[in-house]
Amino acid sequence: MRLIYEAMKKHGIDTDAIFTRLGVDENYVYTEHLRTPHSAQLYFWQVVEDVSGDPDIGLHLGQRLPAYKGQVLEYLFLSSPNFGEGLRRAQNYQRLLSDAAKTDFFIEGDNACMVLDTASEDVRRLKHFNECFVLGLITFFRSITDGSFQPTRVEFEHEREERQDHVAEVLGCEVVFGATENRLYFPASALAHPSPHAEPELLDLHERFASEQVARLEKKDIVGQVERIVAELLDSGEVTLDAVAERLGIKARTLRTRLTEAETSFNQVLADFRYRLARQLLATTDESIDEIVYLTGFSEPSTFYRAFKRWSNMTPIEYRKTAQGKDALVDAM
Repeated sequence: MRLIYEAMKKHGIDTDAIFTRLGVDENYVYTEHLRTPHSAQLYFWQVVEDVSGDPDIGLHLGQRLPAYKGQVLEYLFLSSPNFGEGLRRAQNYQRLLSDAAKTDFFIEGDNACMVLDTASEDVRRLKHFNECFVLGLITFFRSITDGSFQPTRVEFEHEREERQDHVAEVLGCEVVFGATENRLYFPASALAHPSPHAEPELLDLHERFASEQVARLEKKDIVGQVERIVAELLDSGEVTLDAVAERLGIKARTLRTRLTEAETSFNQVLADFRYRLARQLLATTDESIDEIVYLTGFSEPSTFYRAFKRWSNMTPIEYRKTAQGKDALVDAM
């Protein structure tokens, strides 16, 4: 998300308008250990396309993605003996890069192939995500191979009726659309590219650190699970720790403990979710305030007004005027 945010700024996109529609702000991008919901990919890319007016925005943002630097996955590659060893090790920790994409790897004749999978069939066929993600991988692989990495063929699950040649030109290789899997091919000889920074002791240290980070992310999985159930229960008014725990099939005490381990609490998760939902509804819909009170699970308007003013230092009406004013300017451009 941070890399895409930097790419959007380089591309001159109105990121404030995007954040407003998403119900977040710039500070959200720099949240420590930020993980954005996998299910949000579809909505996110639709908003970015709407605001930018560019039907190929995923491809063009991919061109501007900075190399993935200064993180443990990069260190795993650099401290490995060669690119192939780094790739094999990094597969164990790919979740540090994204929850939205998973990769498999095999050798086929003179070519190596990475299969790029996601947890969602809809996202696997999402043009913007696929093209941006592949370009991000290529940029990263070039940065750790001194620029020598070169794809030979890319296969996409999504269809494309226009500008196929433009995609091939940007990627610098043959491109196929409507394939059965998203795949990235490159010469198998690239696997032997040596790392000038190879160091066995550092590699062991980096692997331990990567394992610790994955374990930390696994602890935070409970937050996403709670948010999904909160979304389902909001309109019923029964959004309690006990109700959510029952839906998860665990005891309330266990849920409280797991949220504490994830460095949060049930009340905090609920408040954050309500705030994001309220901002999104105020910015992107014409729903009445009374209806938004209901959709966000508040018992009465006065309680919602007080909570929203505490969260944003604005009343809901003031926020809507500001947010929809930005959207109006975007639409008029």
